[in-house]
Amino acid sequence: MRPERAARGPKPAHSRDEIAAACVRVADTEGLVAVSMRRVATELGTGTTSLYRYVASKEDLFDLMVDQAFGSVSLPGQTKYWRDDLRLLASWKRALILEHPWMASLSGRPAVGPHGLAVQESGLRALEGWGLSIDEMTIIVESLDAYVYGYVVRELAERAATQRSGQDLDAWMAAHDAYARTVIESRRFPLVARVWLDAREPHAADRAERGFWHGLDLLLDGYSAGMRRARERSGRR
Repeated sequence: MRPERAARGPKPAHSRDEIAAACVRVADTEGLVAVSMRRVATELGTGTTSLYRYVASKEDLFDLMVDQAFGSVSLPGQTKYWRDDLRLLASWKRALILEHPWMASLSGRPAVGPHGLAVQESGLRALEGWGLSIDEMTIIVESLDAYVYGYVVRELAERAATQRSGQDLDAWMAAHDAYARTVIESRRFPLVARVWLDAREPHAADRAERGFWHGLDLLLDGYSAGMRRARERSGRR
């Protein structure tokens, strides 16, 4: 990322934080597609050309706004037990992305700003001292990130479907009840039928919340087993 401003020349009229905040406001209210050099300049009450004193491209705007979002809420404190720390971090990140849905579309590149790096450091620090190599620590942090983003993308997709159709998932399922009965009676998909008839979590009112925590705990169980194997390979207990 560029320095805040050049050492020479007049003091800029706006700081990077102000530009980033303007980007976030636009994206939160109008969507990521609305974020452009022209639109952000209008939000700041300045000319489009003047923004190039601060950022080189639209991609730079994206970097700034992601970092601004990561810095908008304090990171959770650490408990000194890796599992609890990763649980807190995953919950924190999920809440942040749900508040700023456009973040899900910008997750393809590492967050390189100071706040984004602090988030990454927090995840790695939770795993330090538990017998893992830096590569193993990195894989855990990245796969946890993938789980959180993937889960939130599905939550956002359901939210968008509700807005498009005017039906939440329960209403949509009720509207397709006759078709569901036909599928069940055909016996072609017996396991799917069991999900529809017997499973509890897919039909719970708080299914999104329960599903997130259940899936997260299963993922952490896998990490725990992997960490145990790593300690056994290295002769540690």
